[in-house]
Amino acid sequence: MAKEKSASHPGDAIDWNAMLGPYRSPILWKSVWQLTNSIALFIALWCAMVWSLRVGYWLTLLLALPTAIMVARIFMVQHDCGHGSFFKSTTANNTVGFILGIVTLVPYTYWRKTHAIHHATSGDLDGRDFGDIDTLTVREYLSRSRSKRVLYRMYRHPLVLLVVGPAWQFILKHRLPLDIPRKWKREWASVHWTNVGLAAVTILMSWWIGIERFLMVQLPVTLIAGAIGVYLFYVQHQYEDTYWRYREAWNYYASGLEGASHLVMPRVLQWCTANIGLHHIHHIASRIPNYRLQKCFDENPMLQKVTTLTLPASVKTLWLTLWDEDEKRLVGFRDLRRIRERLAREMGAGAAIMATKPDAVPVTWR
Repeated sequence: MAKEKSASHPGDAIDWNAMLGPYRSPILWKSVWQLTNSIALFIALWCAMVWSLRVGYWLTLLLALPTAIMVARIFMVQHDCGHGSFFKSTTANNTVGFILGIVTLVPYTYWRKTHAIHHATSGDLDGRDFGDIDTLTVREYLSRSRSKRVLYRMYRHPLVLLVVGPAWQFILKHRLPLDIPRKWKREWASVHWTNVGLAAVTILMSWWIGIERFLMVQLPVTLIAGAIGVYLFYVQHQYEDTYWRYREAWNYYASGLEGASHLVMPRVLQWCTANIGLHHIHHIASRIPNYRLQKCFDENPMLQKVTTLTLPASVKTLWLTLWDEDEKRLVGFRDLRRIRERLAREMGAGAAIMATKPDAVPVTWR
């Protein structure tokens, strides 16, 4: 299949600096207040979980959900720090971001680097590397051996993405991310210092409440918060009419406006997740603080013409697993029979499987 030529997008004609510039400056008191209330609620809920152990572990697990949601909110603050949008001061952003990384189990500088790559390559079929959930095209999938197709099916199964994946990513992989180059000195230092911080916290908590009680409280919080984070990231890029193109045809504004959804949530959840549902605006203007995204959305009709998902509707996206280059939409494994028949008609039965782009992206957790 011939590749597309470089494409323009209506967004190319818009003066984005003029439109978005007024929203880019952080407001100190709002940043401080958001940081304060997020940390305070997390500490209060975490202490309530410790107390609840006296009542019964069932209550501890019930409290783990709101506590995990606060961890997700804290990560959104760390996320803004990584984009340099939470404070005007680079030092303040980096200091707060590193400290919060001990709470979220996400090494700040390492994550900032890989996330910047995600922003620079989101929707680029030639740039599927760090910071993304691995996504194969239909042709790439069909060209793989049976065993590799089974592995990809396992990787994309919701139970793996939301249960196994977060445990692997946040508890294990972030402690020693062997997929990053050794020459990333600052990023490796961030990993090591975060591990030192986590070790110190673990020792302190073991002395205070005991290692068993500490793990009984912290493990469910970590696993639930990880699942929330993975789910939000997943549904904001992996939906039917999302955006994937090879680099020759890739467009920055299209990747943001078409390849990142507007996830509409109840107001309380929008607050808890620090407006991350307005993800399309974030992708074209990552320097806008999260607490200014809603105002930006409300005041600019151009930003309201994007794919909108609700939480109930977003569940269906978990079964969209492959990019169909011909129809330009995400499809599920259940669609493969129909697609095989279409490819066989168009290209001949034998060529349907052979027509694939070389150097398919490996199936690994990033």
